[in-house]
Amino acid sequence: MNKTARFAPLCALLVLGSGVSSVAQAQGKGSVTFLSGQQAETEGATGVINSLSKAYQKTHSGFGYQIQIQSTDLAQKLQLLAASGSLPTLFSIDQPTLLQQLAARGQVVDLQQAFEKLGIYNKLNPVAVQLNKKVAGGKLVSLPLELNIEGFWYNKALFKKYGVKEPQTWDDLVRAAETFQKNGVQPFAASGQQKWPLTRLIGGYVARRYGPDAMDRVKAGTLKVTDPGFVEAVSAVQDLGKKGYFGKGVNTVDYQTAVDTFLQGRAAMFYMGSWALSNFNDKAQNKIGAQNVGFINFPTVKGGRGTLNDWSINTGMGASLNAKQYDGAADWVKYVFSNYGDRALAEQGLLTGFKVTKTPANLPALTKLVQQKLTTAKNGYLWFEGYFSPKATAVATDNVQPLVTGDLSPQDYLQQLQAALR
Repeated sequence: MNKTARFAPLCALLVLGSGVSSVAQAQGKGSVTFLSGQQAETEGATGVINSLSKAYQKTHSGFGYQIQIQSTDLAQKLQLLAASGSLPTLFSIDQPTLLQQLAARGQVVDLQQAFEKLGIYNKLNPVAVQLNKKVAGGKLVSLPLELNIEGFWYNKALFKKYGVKEPQTWDDLVRAAETFQKNGVQPFAASGQQKWPLTRLIGGYVARRYGPDAMDRVKAGTLKVTDPGFVEAVSAVQDLGKKGYFGKGVNTVDYQTAVDTFLQGRAAMFYMGSWALSNFNDKAQNKIGAQNVGFINFPTVKGGRGTLNDWSINTGMGASLNAKQYDGAADWVKYVFSNYGDRALAEQGLLTGFKVTKTPANLPALTKLVQQKLTTAKNGYLWFEGYFSPKATAVATDNVQPLVTGDLSPQDYLQQLQAALR
C-alpha cells in the first residue's frame, strides 16, 4: 500500500540486516518477530502492535517479541526470506501478487479459519475483509491493519489567504497550483523518494478518466495502459513535476519530510491516505493546526467517467502470519488482534479494518471527518499498482521518478509498463 509505504525514518528497535539469520534466530515457540514495512516502531499500525505486544509480555513471562524494519525493497526481502524458509512470524506485505504466491505455497495463514477458531473473526470489518480477499484472489491471508480513504489534504489558511476554492476538477487543481507557485508557496508536498505517492496521482487521474473499474479492466485485458486516457493521465502528472509544483528535488524527498512540508505550512496541498491522521492529529507535528486542514476527493477530469462519489479505498499495507510460526504465536495473535481496533483508534487516531467497541470521547475532528467520508463513499477503487506483479510494480514506481522530471516521456513510461504487464 502497501500499499500502503511511506513512512518516517525514525529509529527502530532493530533494523533488518542484509541476511536472513537475524530473523531466523529471533523466532521459535514463545517468541514473535514482526517485520514491519513502516519506518518507525512508533508509527501507525506498527506502533499499535508494539504497544499491545509489550502489554502481552507483562502477563506472559519469558515471551519474546522483536520488531524489525524494512521500509524499502520490502517485496525483494520477503522473496528472499520465503525462498530460504525464514519468514518472520508476522510481516508487512505490500504487493498482492506476492501475497498470492505465498498463499499458493501454503506459507501464510488462512486468517478466516484461524480467527474463527480463535473466536475473533467477528472483530473484522466486513468491508475490509472483502477488500483484502479481492486483492489476494479470494482468501483472507492479510490483516486489514488500516481502512484508508485517499484524497487531497489542503491548508485552509493558505487557500483563504490567496482566494483559492476547493478544486472540483483537474483544471481547478492546476489553477490552484499556479496561484500558489506565483505567490511563493509550494503547491504540493510529495515524496518522490518513496515513489508510490507519485504513481497514486496517475491512478487517481485514470480512475476519473475511465471510471473506478479502470484497473479491473486492465487486469482483465480489456484496457491497455498505453491507451489514450493513460497517456493523458501520465502527461498531466508529468506536467505538475516539470512546472516545479512538487518542489525542488522531489525525488530525494522522503515521506516524513513531505509530511513536515505540509504540516509546517510550506506546501498548500498533500495527496495522501487517511493513515496520515496519526501525523495530522499530533500537535507536535502539526504546526498549522488541525482546524486548518481540509480534505477533498481527487478532482474530476474533463470528459471522464469517474465522479466525486468514487474514492480510492484500501486497507493499507497489510500483514500476514507465517504458517510455520503460527501455532506458537496463536495466543499472542488472539490478544493483539482482539484489542487492535480500539487501541489503534485511541492511540493513533487510526481507522482500521477491525471493529471499534470503545469510541474515545475526544475523537479528533479530522478522524471524524474521514469516518464520514468513508461512510458516504459510493464506489471504491484500488491504488494504481493494486493488481500489478512485483515486476510491473517496480517498473511503474521506479520510472515515475524520471517521468516527473521530464527525463522519460509518458509514452515510454507506459510502453515499458505494458510490456511488464504481459
